[in-house]
This record gives sequence, structure tokens and C-alpha cells, in this order.
Amino acid sequence: MVLLGGNSLTLELLLDISDNRPQVSLTTDARRRVERARAVVDRMAAGDAPVYGINTGFGALAETPIPRGSLGALQVNLLRSHAAGVGEPLADRAVRASMALRVNVLAKGFSGIRVETLDLLLEMLNRGVHPVVPSRGSVGASGDLAPLAHLSLVMIGEGEASVAGGAVQPGAAALAAAGLRPVTLGAKEGLALINGTQPSTAVAALACASAETLARCADITAAMSIDALRGSLRPYDARIHDARPHEGQRTSAANVRALLTGSGINKSHEHCGRVQDAYSLRCAPQVHGAARDGLAFARRTLSIEANAATDNPMVFGEEDEIVSGGNFHGAPVAIASDLLAIAVTQLATISERRSDRLVNPVLSGLPAFLTVNSGLQSGYMMAQVTAAAVASELKTLAHPASVDTIPTSANREDHVSMSMGAALKAERAVALAARVLAVEVLCAAQALDLLAPLRTSDALQRVHAFVRSIVPTLTADRAPSRDIEEISRALLSGAYFRACGAEVK
Repeated sequence: MVLLGGNSLTLELLLDISDNRPQVSLTTDARRRVERARAVVDRMAAGDAPVYGINTGFGALAETPIPRGSLGALQVNLLRSHAAGVGEPLADRAVRASMALRVNVLAKGFSGIRVETLDLLLEMLNRGVHPVVPSRGSVGASGDLAPLAHLSLVMIGEGEASVAGGAVQPGAAALAAAGLRPVTLGAKEGLALINGTQPSTAVAALACASAETLARCADITAAMSIDALRGSLRPYDARIHDARPHEGQRTSAANVRALLTGSGINKSHEHCGRVQDAYSLRCAPQVHGAARDGLAFARRTLSIEANAATDNPMVFGEEDEIVSGGNFHGAPVAIASDLLAIAVTQLATISERRSDRLVNPVLSGLPAFLTVNSGLQSGYMMAQVTAAAVASELKTLAHPASVDTIPTSANREDHVSMSMGAALKAERAVALAARVLAVEVLCAAQALDLLAPLRTSDALQRVHAFVRSIVPTLTADRAPSRDIEEISRALLSGAYFRACGAEVK
């Protein structure tokens, strides 16, 4: 059982909820806070003073009063009108992460939702009711309004959802199939359900976790390539990196240093006379480390956002007050997502350069394109071209979305974050970066085969054996596409870095 109380949801717990589907519940303190905030909303709804989101219209219609008898209809109309999303739906794991994040934010007690409404969202999560949430339509201001509206429509028996991975069906039918009933919304509840950054935070958080895995894999793969290219370990001397103490750089250098300890290949050329290696070998800790530090910033930002109140207006139960503000603005998520895309692009571009060196006989000293029958066979010629193509696509994805803005809602919302676009772009960048790294893995593993009987370190031998358990040595030309995809999946799952049997931070 995972307990959500608004303050302790980690990215690891979010991944667990998204992928492993444990049961989730609210803490007792959270229920008290929700009830206390709801009492404030009920009091305001019974009065005549205008309070945004309770008895007024929304956005540019904030000055339009709403009759007391229409406050429930106001919230239903909000969900219906704001469900304007388009494009392919978010994956179930991203929807589950969005639901968990929204439950956690509502549990903070600043939203004014009723406990029974929150309990329905919680039970949808527990019983695998996954709303269909189109991925496009949010500018990341006033929250991810369209995605959350699609998610919330199912709670009132509208919209569409699947149950436990089954076929998509109308919202009311999906609830019934899970033994649940639609809720009738009260004052402010529609707004409480859709005001927030949770879908963009969910997409970015899942991408961040995958990117962190890729950063570990990048160090392992770089170590294999450095050994296969008979590079020097001297640039990994701890004294060099202690003199420029960026945490990511020191970690990356320590990883490669540890992974290459005991390499017979490295021992074989220790007096070769080469003075310096190319940057893609020598500067891997500096590049990988900068990417790691960027991911650390993204993690910190997203961890804060996962436990942040992002509503408007905010309900302060202890002070018996409702205050309008702008916590729904997705700028923190947008900037973190953009940095995430930049970070994985750095991992990919330097990886592609190492792949190029591995297939180039002038630079590697190995058979051309890593095949002993070069000419008759093309080996990994086109795999490297694929890495180059994808790396160049990544450079376009690294262009920040967060610097863009466009006025919406009759210019009331005149500066927006584009956090959802940035998060979706980061998600795509991580998936593509894995393909670039996969090409380097294939090339480095093939190069180690060609250097036999020389052997790399024990840790890298285990990695090599793992790769060979998925993809056989290239002895005759075959289509590398499937091999790239298989290795890419192994990278993202973490199976690849676990295979080395050594601690890779």
C-alpha cells in the first residue's frame, strides 16, 4: 500500500504506481485537510460575495457571476468545454502517473474538493480505470487544462476509458465495469480536478527516470568503446576531476575508471606512445557529467512539483480564506523538461562520435565497418548512419519549448509555459537517444570480438556477454534494425547496466 499525503511522493514511488500498480490510499491527515478546505468552499458557495471558480466564470469570464443554483452545472460545463485535446493519447503509465500526482496534490488540502470525489479518483487508479487523455492541447498555463479535463470527464460518467488494459469504452461503462459510480460535482470541484501541471509533470518525470538510466548506460558503453579503441585511462585520473569538482563529472569518471580496471586490452597498449585521445573518448566524463547534472536539476524540480499545490484559487482552511494566484503555471516543468532533452542529446551526440570512430578503420585500427569481409560485406556502415540521423533529429528536439509563449483566453492568460510540449519533446528525445546509444553498444561489442584473444575487464566482459545473449556477433550481413531496437529496450529497462555486476552510479 502506497500512502499519499501531499508531501512525500518521490519519483521512485511514482514509477512504482505507474508500472507495478500497487494499491494507493490517503493518509488520515490528508483526509482532515481535504475536509477542512471543503468547509471553506461550502461556506463561500452559500454566500453572495464573488469568489473565482466557485460562483464566477473562468478565465476571461472571471467577472461573470453564476447563480447559486447553477454552481454544479458550472463545474460540469467546465470539464466538457475544456476537454479539447487532440492527437494520440498518453500511454497508460503516463495517465496513471497523472492520476497519482493529482491525487497527491488534492491531498494537500488546498483545492477544496470533497473527500468522496477524491476517493473516486483514487479508486479509479486502484482498479485500473484509465481515461483516454489526448496528448496535445495544453499550453501549460492554468495547468494542463485539456488533458486533465479528459481525465476528469470519466469521473462524471463521460469521456472514454479502458479498464485494466482492456478495450476503450464510454466513461460510464468503464466505471461500472470496475464497480464504481460517477460522482455529482459540487462547487469548485471541476476546477479542483483540472487546475494543475500533473500531466506534463507525469510525462517529464517518467522521461527523467529513463534518462537517468541512460546516463548510467552511457558510462558503461563509453568504457567499452574506449577499451575497444585502445584509449587511455589517464584522462580518468581522479585528481583531474577533483580539480573541477562538478558532481556529475566526478561520478562519470569514477564509473569509467572502475569499469576498465583489470582490462587486458588496456594493459596491452600501455606503452603505445599515443599522447592524447580524441575528445569523444577523453572528454566523456565532462560531457556525460554535465548531462548528469542537468538531469539532477530536472529531478529536483520534478520532485518538488510532484508535492506542490498547483491550484487556483488556493483554499487555506486554517485561515478560512480563498486566494487567487498562479501556481498552475508550468514554467518550472517546462524548463526542467527542456534541460532533460538537452542532456540526453549530449549523451547521444558524443555516443555517435564514438560509433563513427569504431567503424572507421583509419581511426580504430579495426576492420572497416567492423566486419572481417569488408567490401563484400558492409557491416555496421548503415547502423552508424542511423545513429547520425537520429542524433541530428535530437538536436532539433533540444531546441527549448519553454522560451515560447502565446496569449490565450482573450489575453487573460498572456504568458504561457508550453510545459506539456516540452515534456512530450523530452519523452521523445529519451527514446531516440536510446537508439543512438544502442548503435554504439553494437559497435563496441563487435569491436571487442575482433580484438580477441585480448579481453576487456571482468565487468565489461559481463556486459559483452549480456549483449551477446540478445544479439549474436556479426559474422555475415544482416538487417541491424531489430538489433538496435532490442538493445535500446535493454538500455531503457536497466537490464543492460545491471548486467555489469559492478556499482554504476
